[in-house]
Amino acid sequence: MTSHISNIRPQPDQVLVDIADYVAHRNIHSNLAYGTARNCLMDTLGCGLEALSYPACGKLLGPIVPGTIVPNGARVPGTRFQLDPVQAAFNIGTMIRWLDFNDTWLAAEWGHPSDNLGGILATADWLARNIVAGNVDRKPLLMREVLTAMIKAHEIQGCLALENSFNQVGLDHVLLVKVASTAVVTHMLGGNRDQIIDALSQAWVDGQALRTYRHAPNTGSRKSWAAGDATSRAVWLALITLKGEMGYPSALTAKTWGFYDVLFQGRPFKLQRPVEQWDAYVMENVLFKISFPAEFHAQTAVECAMQLHPLVRERIADIKKITIRTHEAAIRIIDKQGPLNNPADRDHCMQYMVAVPLIFGRLTAADYADAVAADPRIDRLRDKIACVEEPQFTKDYHDPEKRAITNAVTVEFTGGQKLNEVVVEYPIGHKRRRKEGMPLLETKFRINLARRFPAKQQKAIIDLCLDQKKLEATAVNEFVDMFVI
Repeated sequence: MTSHISNIRPQPDQVLVDIADYVAHRNIHSNLAYGTARNCLMDTLGCGLEALSYPACGKLLGPIVPGTIVPNGARVPGTRFQLDPVQAAFNIGTMIRWLDFNDTWLAAEWGHPSDNLGGILATADWLARNIVAGNVDRKPLLMREVLTAMIKAHEIQGCLALENSFNQVGLDHVLLVKVASTAVVTHMLGGNRDQIIDALSQAWVDGQALRTYRHAPNTGSRKSWAAGDATSRAVWLALITLKGEMGYPSALTAKTWGFYDVLFQGRPFKLQRPVEQWDAYVMENVLFKISFPAEFHAQTAVECAMQLHPLVRERIADIKKITIRTHEAAIRIIDKQGPLNNPADRDHCMQYMVAVPLIFGRLTAADYADAVAADPRIDRLRDKIACVEEPQFTKDYHDPEKRAITNAVTVEFTGGQKLNEVVVEYPIGHKRRRKEGMPLLETKFRINLARRFPAKQQKAIIDLCLDQKKLEATAVNEFVDMFVI
């Protein structure tokens, strides 16, 4: 006999309900979180402005149909594009992620929570312009609301990532961008608790990106626009939900057909931080990439290499062996041997990211280009670099009180000489190094503004962004207009 599945519509999955309640009802009071969100906003937009210098990124931007201008559409910072919110979210999200230089969150699942700014800012700007035009009846939309949405998107993505490894079942972390963006964008557009639940269910039953494009032998440039795709999809799901599209209450738990059974090996999510404790933990503790556009598990290794550069730069040919003691996640993601086929391959290779600063004393986005990679010294040095897991480093990586990203580099020469091991536990973008890092983050933002805007425009932007109270009180459309060329 066959057992029949009940066709009685269930109550929504608790995870969907909890996320919706957090987004719709939780008030954020942390001044630290809002200050960090302001710095995150600056840094994230700066990363996008730098990416505009790269033709491979620029060719993907603009309207789907060339020449299209959307009345009261969302503007794309650093460009003249004015687009519908879905396409604008793709544009902004792609710019942000292109150079792998925006913020990072490391846990059982890693990712880049500021990827959500693509959907958040595009939706907020589009909505703000339609409020001004009289098409939407609500009070002006201010940047305080953008910062709040960023804090909540960070919390959703980061807390789901703490103990749930999507990469281990082959799924890409941008899945969490789609989920987080969907929740906060639906709320921003006026969606109520039930509509947020419906939209979230759509995000979970949606097709999910595979990690194929992040790993050998298929590493490629999709990893640079995957987050733009995810956050723009979130805007689309929010919009159709608000048109009345139904949700799927047991999207996660449905027997056989739900997310858990189909894609997560039948396991429910584990929450290290119960949802009732969700507030602003992730934003307060997020990691910034300040000095190097390098995959975050390599950031401290690059710092080690920079310290070693003065000691080895005249002796590169004499190096016999380099040992990198590292954590398990780094070995799984960026320990890579053999040919590197493109910039996307190189910026996810520990050996490449260490070899370049050892030789040149630098690591910039341009160093992943073919012209630099053609230097034969890089591959010769890569072949001499071995990564080994240090169990204590792995333990410290997962410790919620530490969240260290430790790497240790030892250089040995052919004559038998061995340099003292250089160890760095926390990268400069870590919360434990905020005092040291924030002035450098501001400098990074100033450099990126100068890539795109004249001096007067740069000054107006930086003056506003450094004034927390004034920034929060600025209308979103007025803020975005400052970034138009």
